[in-house]
Amino acid sequence: MSNKASKPSQDLALAQAAARGDKAARVRVNQLAHPLIDFHTRTFCARFCHDNQRLYRCSLSQPISRAPADAALCEWGNASYGWMLDDLTRAQRLQKYRAEQGASLFDYLYRIANSLPFYERWKDWRFGRRVHVPTFIQDISPQAARVFYALRAGQPAPAIAQQLRLDIEQVEDISRKIINTLTRRHKLYLLDAPQTQSLSMGEQDESGGAAGQIDIAVQDEAPESRDQRERLNAAWRQLDAVEQFVLEALVIDGLDAKSVLRSLAALDIRIKNNVPAEETSIQQLYYFKRKALAKLEKGL
Repeated sequence: MSNKASKPSQDLALAQAAARGDKAARVRVNQLAHPLIDFHTRTFCARFCHDNQRLYRCSLSQPISRAPADAALCEWGNASYGWMLDDLTRAQRLQKYRAEQGASLFDYLYRIANSLPFYERWKDWRFGRRVHVPTFIQDISPQAARVFYALRAGQPAPAIAQQLRLDIEQVEDISRKIINTLTRRHKLYLLDAPQTQSLSMGEQDESGGAAGQIDIAVQDEAPESRDQRERLNAAWRQLDAVEQFVLEALVIDGLDAKSVLRSLAALDIRIKNNVPAEETSIQQLYYFKRKALAKLEKGL
Protein backbone atom coordinates (compact mmCIF):
# COMPACT_ATOMS: atom_id res chain seq x y z
CA MET A 1 0.00 0.00 0.00
CA SER A 2 1.38 3.43 -0.94
CA ASN A 3 0.38 4.82 2.46
CA LYS A 4 2.72 2.41 4.19
CA ALA A 5 5.48 2.79 1.62
CA SER A 6 6.19 6.43 2.51
CA LYS A 7 9.33 7.08 4.51
CA PRO A 8 8.78 7.62 8.25
CA SER A 9 10.92 10.78 8.13
CA GLN A 10 8.62 12.23 5.47
CA ASP A 11 5.56 11.19 7.45
CA LEU A 12 6.98 12.86 10.56
CA ALA A 13 7.43 16.11 8.66
CA LEU A 14 3.91 15.77 7.25
CA ALA A 15 2.38 15.19 10.70
CA GLN A 16 4.22 18.16 12.20
CA ALA A 17 3.18 20.42 9.32
CA ALA A 18 -0.45 19.34 9.65
CA ALA A 19 -0.33 19.90 13.42
CA ARG A 20 0.86 23.46 12.75
CA GLY A 21 -2.17 24.01 10.50
CA ASP A 22 -0.58 23.75 7.06
CA LYS A 23 -3.58 23.37 4.71
CA ALA A 24 -1.90 21.12 2.15
CA ALA A 25 -0.55 18.86 4.90
CA ARG A 26 -3.98 18.70 6.52
CA VAL A 27 -5.52 17.56 3.24
CA ARG A 28 -2.91 14.79 2.85
CA VAL A 29 -3.39 13.58 6.45
CA ASN A 30 -7.18 13.58 6.02
CA GLN A 31 -6.81 11.50 2.85
CA LEU A 32 -4.56 9.10 4.75
CA ALA A 33 -7.18 8.66 7.48
CA HIS A 34 -10.17 8.40 5.12
CA PRO A 35 -10.17 4.59 4.51
CA LEU A 36 -9.88 3.94 8.25
CA ILE A 37 -12.72 6.30 9.06
CA ASP A 38 -14.88 5.02 6.22
CA PHE A 39 -14.52 1.45 7.49
CA HIS A 40 -15.21 2.27 11.14
CA THR A 41 -18.20 4.53 10.50
CA ARG A 42 -19.80 1.64 8.60
CA THR A 43 -18.88 -0.88 11.31
CA PHE A 44 -19.88 1.16 14.35
CA CYS A 45 -23.02 2.74 12.87
CA ALA A 46 -24.31 -0.62 11.62
CA ARG A 47 -23.87 -2.10 15.08
CA PHE A 48 -25.93 0.58 16.84
CA CYS A 49 -28.30 1.57 14.06
CA HIS A 50 -31.26 -0.49 15.32
CA ASP A 51 -34.56 1.10 14.13
CA ASN A 52 -32.86 4.09 12.48
CA GLN A 53 -32.36 2.14 9.27
CA ARG A 54 -36.14 1.71 8.91
CA LEU A 55 -36.97 5.31 9.77
CA TYR A 56 -34.22 7.42 8.18
CA ARG A 57 -32.10 7.52 5.05
CA CYS A 58 -28.49 6.57 5.80
CA SER A 59 -25.68 9.12 5.31
CA LEU A 60 -22.86 6.54 5.20
CA SER A 61 -20.74 6.19 2.06
CA GLN A 62 -22.30 2.72 1.66
CA PRO A 63 -25.85 3.20 3.04
CA ILE A 64 -27.36 0.44 5.16
CA SER A 65 -30.80 2.03 5.42
CA ARG A 66 -34.00 0.38 4.18
CA ALA A 67 -36.06 3.55 4.73
CA PRO A 68 -38.25 5.00 1.96
CA ALA A 69 -36.69 7.54 -0.41
CA ASP A 70 -38.68 10.43 1.08
CA ALA A 71 -37.57 9.68 4.68
CA ALA A 72 -35.55 12.25 6.61
CA LEU A 73 -31.77 11.92 6.49
CA CYS A 74 -29.98 10.27 9.44
CA GLU A 75 -26.91 12.36 10.23
CA TRP A 76 -25.19 9.88 12.58
CA GLY A 77 -23.00 8.63 9.73
CA ASN A 78 -21.76 12.10 8.76
CA ALA A 79 -21.42 13.11 12.40
CA SER A 80 -19.43 9.95 13.19
CA TYR A 81 -17.13 10.64 10.26
CA GLY A 82 -16.48 14.14 11.57
CA TRP A 83 -15.86 12.90 15.12
CA MET A 84 -13.39 10.23 13.95
CA LEU A 85 -11.56 12.66 11.69
CA ASP A 86 -11.14 15.07 14.59
CA ASP A 87 -10.05 12.32 17.01
CA LEU A 88 -7.44 10.83 14.65
CA THR A 89 -6.02 13.97 13.07
CA ARG A 90 -6.24 16.70 15.68
CA ALA A 91 -3.01 18.60 16.35
CA GLN A 92 -2.36 17.01 19.75
CA ARG A 93 -2.61 13.52 18.21
CA LEU A 94 -0.29 14.31 15.30
CA GLN A 95 2.28 15.88 17.62
CA LYS A 96 2.62 12.55 19.44
CA TYR A 97 3.66 10.69 16.29
CA ARG A 98 7.39 9.88 16.47
CA ALA A 99 7.94 7.48 13.52
CA GLU A 100 9.62 5.08 15.95
CA GLN A 101 10.84 1.70 14.68
CA GLY A 102 9.99 2.67 11.12
CA ALA A 103 6.26 3.10 11.81
CA SER A 104 4.53 5.13 9.11
CA LEU A 105 1.87 7.73 9.89
CA PHE A 106 -0.73 5.36 8.45
CA ASP A 107 0.46 2.63 10.85
CA TYR A 108 0.14 5.08 13.74
CA LEU A 109 -3.42 6.07 12.80
CA TYR A 110 -4.35 2.45 12.07
CA ARG A 111 -3.35 1.28 15.55
CA ILE A 112 -5.35 4.07 17.19
CA ALA A 113 -8.44 3.51 15.04
CA ASN A 114 -8.38 -0.24 15.74
CA SER A 115 -8.04 0.07 19.50
CA LEU A 116 -10.63 -0.44 22.22
CA PRO A 117 -10.09 3.08 23.65
CA PHE A 118 -11.02 4.59 20.26
CA TYR A 119 -14.20 2.47 20.16
CA GLU A 120 -15.10 3.47 23.72
CA ARG A 121 -14.46 7.17 23.03
CA TRP A 122 -16.79 6.97 20.03
CA LYS A 123 -19.50 5.35 22.15
CA ASP A 124 -19.04 8.03 24.82
CA TRP A 125 -19.64 10.67 22.14
CA ARG A 126 -22.43 8.75 20.38
CA PHE A 127 -24.49 8.13 23.52
CA GLY A 128 -23.70 11.39 25.32
CA ARG A 129 -21.93 9.85 28.27
CA ARG A 130 -19.37 12.62 28.72
CA VAL A 131 -20.65 15.18 31.19
CA HIS A 132 -18.78 18.34 32.12
CA VAL A 133 -18.37 18.86 35.87
CA PRO A 134 -18.74 22.60 36.63
CA THR A 135 -15.74 24.30 38.23
CA PHE A 136 -17.81 25.28 41.25
CA ILE A 137 -18.39 21.58 41.91
CA GLN A 138 -14.74 20.65 41.44
CA ASP A 139 -13.79 23.37 43.93
CA ILE A 140 -15.75 21.66 46.71
CA SER A 141 -13.23 18.84 47.17
CA PRO A 142 -10.55 16.91 45.24
CA GLN A 143 -13.03 13.99 45.15
CA ALA A 144 -16.11 16.10 44.34
CA ALA A 145 -16.05 15.38 40.58
CA ARG A 146 -16.06 11.61 41.08
CA VAL A 147 -18.78 11.85 43.73
CA PHE A 148 -20.79 13.96 41.25
CA TYR A 149 -20.53 11.26 38.57
CA ALA A 150 -21.54 8.56 41.06
CA LEU A 151 -24.53 10.57 42.29
CA ARG A 152 -25.59 11.18 38.70
CA ALA A 153 -25.46 7.42 38.09
CA GLY A 154 -27.69 6.84 41.11
CA GLN A 155 -25.14 5.07 43.29
CA PRO A 156 -25.84 4.95 47.05
CA ALA A 157 -23.39 6.53 49.52
CA PRO A 158 -21.95 3.20 50.81
CA ALA A 159 -21.10 2.09 47.27
CA ILE A 160 -19.50 5.47 46.49
CA ALA A 161 -17.47 5.32 49.68
CA GLN A 162 -16.20 1.83 48.87
CA GLN A 163 -15.37 2.74 45.29
CA LEU A 164 -13.50 5.95 46.19
CA ARG A 165 -12.01 4.50 49.40
CA LEU A 166 -13.48 7.27 51.53
CA ASP A 167 -15.33 7.26 54.82
CA ILE A 168 -19.07 7.27 54.31
CA GLU A 169 -19.24 10.48 56.38
CA GLN A 170 -16.92 12.15 53.84
CA VAL A 171 -19.10 11.00 50.94
CA GLU A 172 -22.26 12.23 52.66
CA ASP A 173 -20.64 15.60 53.41
CA ILE A 174 -19.44 16.07 49.81
CA SER A 175 -22.82 14.93 48.48
CA ARG A 176 -24.66 17.47 50.67
CA LYS A 177 -22.36 20.26 49.49
CA ILE A 178 -22.85 19.27 45.83
CA ILE A 179 -26.65 19.19 46.17
CA ASN A 180 -26.76 22.46 48.13
CA THR A 181 -24.49 24.21 45.62
CA LEU A 182 -26.53 23.00 42.64
CA THR A 183 -29.78 23.98 44.37
CA ARG A 184 -28.54 27.52 45.09
CA ARG A 185 -27.50 27.91 41.44
CA HIS A 186 -30.76 26.37 40.12
CA LYS A 187 -28.78 23.61 38.42
CA LEU A 188 -29.99 20.55 40.30
CA TYR A 189 -31.04 19.09 36.95
CA LEU A 190 -27.35 18.30 36.32
CA LEU A 191 -27.79 15.29 38.61
CA ASP A 192 -30.61 13.90 36.46
CA ALA A 193 -29.81 10.43 35.12
CA PRO A 194 -28.73 10.39 31.45
CA GLN A 195 -30.79 8.60 28.80
CA THR A 196 -28.21 5.82 28.74
CA GLN A 197 -26.34 4.45 31.70
CA SER A 198 -23.16 2.41 31.97
CA LEU A 199 -23.16 -1.01 33.58
CA SER A 200 -19.59 -0.26 34.65
CA MET A 201 -18.52 2.57 36.93
CA GLY A 202 -14.78 2.20 36.55
CA GLU A 203 -12.10 4.86 36.61
CA GLN A 204 -13.28 8.07 34.99
CA ASP A 205 -11.09 9.93 32.53
CA GLU A 206 -10.65 13.71 32.58
CA SER A 207 -13.82 14.35 30.65
CA GLY A 208 -15.95 11.79 32.43
CA GLY A 209 -15.77 8.78 30.09
CA ALA A 210 -15.38 5.30 31.52
CA ALA A 211 -13.90 2.20 29.96
CA GLY A 212 -15.94 -0.90 29.12
CA GLN A 213 -19.39 0.66 29.02
CA ILE A 214 -22.64 -0.68 27.66
CA ASP A 215 -25.92 1.17 27.20
CA ILE A 216 -29.26 0.27 28.72
CA ALA A 217 -32.49 2.25 28.97
CA VAL A 218 -33.01 3.96 32.32
CA GLN A 219 -36.43 3.46 33.82
CA ASP A 220 -38.00 3.89 37.23
CA GLU A 221 -37.33 0.73 39.20
CA ALA A 222 -38.21 -0.91 42.49
CA PRO A 223 -35.58 -0.98 45.30
CA GLU A 224 -35.01 -4.71 44.84
CA SER A 225 -34.37 -4.16 41.12
CA ARG A 226 -31.91 -1.38 41.94
CA ASP A 227 -30.07 -3.66 44.39
CA GLN A 228 -29.83 -6.34 41.73
CA ARG A 229 -28.51 -3.82 39.19
CA GLU A 230 -25.88 -2.62 41.66
CA ARG A 231 -24.71 -6.20 42.19
CA LEU A 232 -24.54 -6.61 38.42
CA ASN A 233 -22.54 -3.37 38.19
CA ALA A 234 -20.01 -4.71 40.68
CA ALA A 235 -19.75 -8.08 38.93
CA TRP A 236 -19.40 -6.40 35.52
CA ARG A 237 -16.44 -4.37 36.79
CA GLN A 238 -14.61 -7.61 37.56
CA LEU A 239 -14.50 -8.46 33.83
CA ASP A 240 -11.66 -7.18 31.69
CA ALA A 241 -12.27 -5.02 28.60
CA VAL A 242 -12.20 -7.95 26.16
CA GLU A 243 -14.68 -10.00 28.22
CA GLN A 244 -17.00 -6.98 28.39
CA PHE A 245 -16.66 -6.44 24.63
CA VAL A 246 -17.58 -10.05 23.78
CA LEU A 247 -20.53 -10.24 26.21
CA GLU A 248 -21.79 -6.86 25.06
CA ALA A 249 -21.72 -7.97 21.44
CA LEU A 250 -23.06 -11.54 21.78
CA VAL A 251 -25.43 -11.26 24.75
CA ILE A 252 -26.59 -7.65 24.99
CA ASP A 253 -26.57 -6.58 21.34
CA GLY A 254 -27.45 -10.09 20.13
CA LEU A 255 -24.97 -10.08 17.25
CA ASP A 256 -24.21 -13.36 15.50
CA ALA A 257 -20.84 -15.02 16.03
CA LYS A 258 -19.54 -14.24 12.54
CA SER A 259 -20.18 -10.52 12.98
CA VAL A 260 -18.37 -10.56 16.32
CA LEU A 261 -15.43 -12.44 14.80
CA ARG A 262 -15.19 -9.80 12.07
CA SER A 263 -15.21 -7.06 14.71
CA LEU A 264 -12.50 -8.82 16.72
CA ALA A 265 -10.37 -9.14 13.61
CA ALA A 266 -10.93 -5.51 12.59
CA LEU A 267 -10.02 -4.25 16.07
CA ASP A 268 -7.16 -6.78 16.38
CA ILE A 269 -8.51 -8.13 19.68
CA ARG A 270 -7.26 -11.57 20.72
CA ILE A 271 -9.33 -13.75 23.01
CA LYS A 272 -6.57 -16.35 23.12
CA ASN A 273 -2.96 -15.19 23.46
CA ASN A 274 -1.40 -17.54 20.91
CA VAL A 275 -4.17 -17.19 18.31
CA PRO A 276 -4.22 -14.12 16.00
CA ALA A 277 -7.50 -12.22 16.07
CA GLU A 278 -8.29 -13.02 12.44
CA GLU A 279 -7.81 -16.77 13.06
CA THR A 280 -10.19 -17.03 16.03
CA SER A 281 -12.80 -19.74 15.50
CA ILE A 282 -16.48 -19.73 16.42
CA GLN A 283 -15.82 -22.52 18.94
CA GLN A 284 -13.12 -20.46 20.64
CA LEU A 285 -15.45 -17.46 20.72
CA TYR A 286 -18.27 -19.41 22.38
CA TYR A 287 -15.86 -20.99 24.86
CA PHE A 288 -14.60 -17.51 25.75
CA LYS A 289 -18.20 -16.32 26.13
CA ARG A 290 -19.04 -19.21 28.50
CA LYS A 291 -16.00 -18.45 30.65
CA ALA A 292 -16.88 -14.74 30.79
CA LEU A 293 -20.50 -15.52 31.76
CA ALA A 294 -19.31 -17.91 34.46
CA LYS A 295 -17.00 -15.21 35.81
CA LEU A 296 -19.87 -12.70 35.77
CA GLU A 297 -22.20 -15.13 37.55
CA LYS A 298 -19.56 -15.86 40.18
CA GLY A 299 -19.35 -12.15 40.97
CA LEU A 300 -23.09 -11.82 41.60
